[in-house]
Amino acid sequence: MTYASGRLIHDADSHLMEPVDCLDPYFDKRLLARFRETPQMRELLAERADWIRERLDLQSDAEFRADADGELMVRKNYEAQGAWLRDDRPHALDGLGFASQLVFTTHCLGNFGLDQGDDMDLCYAAADAHNRMMTDFCSVDPRLLPVAYIPLEEFHRTLVSAKLAIDLGAKALMVPSRCPQNHAPSHIALDPLWAMAEEAGLPVVLHVGGETKLNPVYKKNGLPPVPDFHGGDDNFTSVSYMPIPEAAMQTLATLIFDGVFDRFPNLKWGAIELGASWLPGWMRSLDSAAHAFMRNEERLQNLSAKPSEIVRRQLRVAPYPHEDAGWIIANAGEEVCMFSSDYPHVEGGRNPLKRFDESLKGTSARGVERFYSENFIDLMGDGLSPELRHPAMMPA
Repeated sequence: MTYASGRLIHDADSHLMEPVDCLDPYFDKRLLARFRETPQMRELLAERADWIRERLDLQSDAEFRADADGELMVRKNYEAQGAWLRDDRPHALDGLGFASQLVFTTHCLGNFGLDQGDDMDLCYAAADAHNRMMTDFCSVDPRLLPVAYIPLEEFHRTLVSAKLAIDLGAKALMVPSRCPQNHAPSHIALDPLWAMAEEAGLPVVLHVGGETKLNPVYKKNGLPPVPDFHGGDDNFTSVSYMPIPEAAMQTLATLIFDGVFDRFPNLKWGAIELGASWLPGWMRSLDSAAHAFMRNEERLQNLSAKPSEIVRRQLRVAPYPHEDAGWIIANAGEEVCMFSSDYPHVEGGRNPLKRFDESLKGTSARGVERFYSENFIDLMGDGLSPELRHPAMMPA
């Protein structure tokens, strides 16, 4: 019996749990020592490397491995089956029963903050190393769909990095939610990037980790520190949760208003692990802004449709399991939302299917089908091979 119980389900979000030195074998050897001396890497190496390695070493313990199948949805993060040992991940996916999984990094989601720095050699070298790592890991099973990271800071280097990622076998291109330092994400000089993705039939996705972070002053409230979801006070709390989608909303709105979606009508976009409760109000705000400013903005007059209709045509969004997916779908349309497990992250919970099923009770059968499979298939395009889209037999 698989977790999916024979249902056709595609997973829009899963992760690796890497050791701190995960990029070393893939990094440009001329730059590796410089990379390891960056503040973020020095902190990781000093504070987390040994603890992470101890957790990952459990995967080699025979007694621990013997219980892996029965603990598939219980063990999380570094202790989860297939978290880092490449050959274990297909077996974990067999147990989950999902037809495919988009696979993201964990440590490298924000590209170590290098996009916001001034060392562009390291910025693009880290992205390229990440893309080599991800495609190498996922090469063991076609159901594992590697996501590449593409910085947007320097136009030519961005194209070189994207071409390498596509040549390596990436199935989606992740770009940061936050704005590049010196130009808009909608800058016309980035059009060749979007054209490259569209021609390859691959989606462009945003994911949590590349967003603008909470202003830390909000934590200076005169009260005791609040333990976060992961057990500390520097990562994930109710207050730091709130701004997660802000940069994505601004970036996607800019791309729509500046005509990028219309210039590349066959290019699909995804917003992953950024929540979706914001989606209906944001879509209405897009339409309201377009209506209010259309008289004076030629770019709005030139849009092919109402912004909310462009969203339904080209954007796919993954709600969190704790959100009311049924309400989101009722107010945003059946074309937009899609399932994600966040495996093996603890945030995904032990039973995301149960939580989503409960919230979808008032949704039409077609809407449920779109949520669990069809919207993901539409997002992925040529990134999902035809034989994976509707497998003839899904094991129960």
